[in-house]
Amino acid sequence: MKTRTLLIGILLTAGCGTNISAQQPVPEKPRILISTDIGGTDPDDNQSVAHFLMYSNRFETEGLVSSPSYGNGSKEELFRMIDLYEKDLPRLQAHEDGFPTPDALRAVCKQGSQGAAPFCGYGEPTEGSEWIVSCARRESSRPLWILVWGGLDDVAQALHDAPDIEKNIRVYWIGGPNKKWSVDSYHYMIANFPDLWFIENNTSYRGFTADKKKQDACNALFYDTYVRGAGNLGADFIDYYEGLPKLGDTPSLLYMMDGDPDDPYRESWGGSFCKTSHTPRTVFRRTATAKDTVQICSMIEFYVKGPVLPIASDSACITLTVRNQKWAGRYLGNGEYMVRHSTYYTGTLPYTITSDIPGFPEQNGFFTVANRWDKQVADTDYRVGENWYTDNYDPALMERNNAGALTTSKWRNAVIEDWGKRWGWLK
Repeated sequence: MKTRTLLIGILLTAGCGTNISAQQPVPEKPRILISTDIGGTDPDDNQSVAHFLMYSNRFETEGLVSSPSYGNGSKEELFRMIDLYEKDLPRLQAHEDGFPTPDALRAVCKQGSQGAAPFCGYGEPTEGSEWIVSCARRESSRPLWILVWGGLDDVAQALHDAPDIEKNIRVYWIGGPNKKWSVDSYHYMIANFPDLWFIENNTSYRGFTADKKKQDACNALFYDTYVRGAGNLGADFIDYYEGLPKLGDTPSLLYMMDGDPDDPYRESWGGSFCKTSHTPRTVFRRTATAKDTVQICSMIEFYVKGPVLPIASDSACITLTVRNQKWAGRYLGNGEYMVRHSTYYTGTLPYTITSDIPGFPEQNGFFTVANRWDKQVADTDYRVGENWYTDNYDPALMERNNAGALTTSKWRNAVIEDWGKRWGWLK
């Protein structure tokens, strides 16, 4: 298999100190499809799309799917970013070959689900989910890597409509806060496809987020050091976090650029991960109290007994409120109601479950979120197969209280320096 040699050795970063690069020779360009909520509520997707476009000669890009499970993102924002790339492309091509044409990228932009999946975890096919199926069914000796930067709704829909693609895809998901917006699609996938090849990055990616208090070229001074005056993509970059490189989704790209992606244990710019036999799920059939502890980024289900109603099961009719955010719960039939939740906040959180249904027993309770991963499997936990990976909870790899964050942060300066060179190409 043809390989291309990437940067190996020691990089002296501008104002960031010395760092050893993790990059190793990588196989032939990986097949990737990005599912992003760009244009929604979190501008860091725009930052990561800029990063992707500037390194797009490293990938065989088969899809760019707009999948805003929360917010108002659309594929038009992908088109806008590609327009900027088109203007900067001649300068990129002056330094390296293999960049895709803007029209080739536009052709694989697809609109996915706009809004979260229903309670069952899937709904109707979208242009995006159908494109995932089409790409996954292409004959290839290489898997299709699906990099998910938002909710899992289109991936879940694709798996529901075409279960045969499970063996052809590998998913790297930036979970954490994205998990709470796609709890139903996550439940559907893990309950029905536990043997899927899946990296669940809930906290490791946080090691890649800039620290605005650090006055160096890799953090607060990044824009002025590298980006100011760097073409059209550079002029656009200041609109996101005032140019501070949050880059929460970028580790998924870095993982594909560095070494053997088939080995999640390896040292990688995109993090290193551990195999897990389960992912945690806690079920409450009563009002929870502050003594009830759940794991960070785990699934929580609240069941409530209430009036028997002559309405269809799966009807949205109750509301869970946590930290001033609201989630719809459903009627399951026979007087039983349920709502799912997940959170990356820690500490004791108050919650309420309310409804306009006459006679519904409102709940006012608390639950405590602990920053840990229990090795002991609870009866309610999801069981997963041989290829489900997640953050490494070794205490030595924690950073800013985020499990596994050191597996990404240790390479961050080298990554920023390497990207800085490409920004320089645009000046």
